[in-house]
Amino acid sequence: MSPTSLPHAPEVDDAAQDQESPPPACMLSFNASDATGAGGLGGDVSTVAAMGAHCLPVVTAVVLRDTAETFEHHTLDADVVAEQARHILEDVPVTAWKVGFLGNAEGVSAVAEVLSDYPDVPLVTYLPSVAWMEEDDQQSYLDALRELVLPQTALLVGNHKTLTDFLLPDWDNERAPSARELAVAAAQSGAQHVLVTGIQLPNQYIDNVLASPQGPITGEKFERFETAFVGAGDTLSAAVAALLAVGAELHAAVGEALSFLDQSLDAGFRPGMGNVVPDRFFWALPAGEEDGQAPTAFEPDPEPDMPPKNPRRMH
Repeated sequence: MSPTSLPHAPEVDDAAQDQESPPPACMLSFNASDATGAGGLGGDVSTVAAMGAHCLPVVTAVVLRDTAETFEHHTLDADVVAEQARHILEDVPVTAWKVGFLGNAEGVSAVAEVLSDYPDVPLVTYLPSVAWMEEDDQQSYLDALRELVLPQTALLVGNHKTLTDFLLPDWDNERAPSARELAVAAAQSGAQHVLVTGIQLPNQYIDNVLASPQGPITGEKFERFETAFVGAGDTLSAAVAALLAVGAELHAAVGEALSFLDQSLDAGFRPGMGNVVPDRFFWALPAGEEDGQAPTAFEPDPEPDMPPKNPRRMH
């Protein structure tokens, strides 16, 4: 069939359009492209879709990595990053943001300027390890993030060690800082809450705690396994942001996101020779496999306070 002979779409009258279901909530993610699909924008898009929302992905950089390690990255021009966001924001209402890896200090500045125009939209900032960066570039990047993005952050998400190095670089106590102490440090830069993952506990357990400067709010304890994962932090932070986008309260969003992550890791798969990738669509069984019904989007555990059946380690 030639292009000129393709059938036209059927016309839909205004009354029919008015009866259409509303579109899903939209969450915009500033993050890097990661060819593994484990983290970065690929991980964000699949996570947000699994949570029943729609992700608007803005590319900030290209990370060169495999499932075992990160080698280097290439940044996009800061104006290009900002223009991607500006164009879509003039068209689509956004009800939550996520910030992942922004490439360099200039990218941080460009993203922060965009965020500042929408102060009422909740922001989840994920802090990955950026150990592969040159020391000077790493320091300027983290300084810019602390100065420009944290003041706009509703929730800062990160591994306990990564957050400690970022928020309390001079910590010299033999005791590791608590989630509350990290929240106090984050609040000094303007962040309202922290979600600290990977807090070491006795007997092969780790804790994951949502905290404010006033103290812990909620969290989940997971059993530690020797399996190593890639993309867990992006999955968790994107899940929280997606749930905020659909109107969940922060503490409830964190509880559901931790449950979702745990199940994604439990169903994780190893696509290559490196680490395990979360399966964000663990719930998507083929129609008829269980009850003859088509699969639906992820629904949280009806008893979110119960410990997960098969916990896994978060990184």
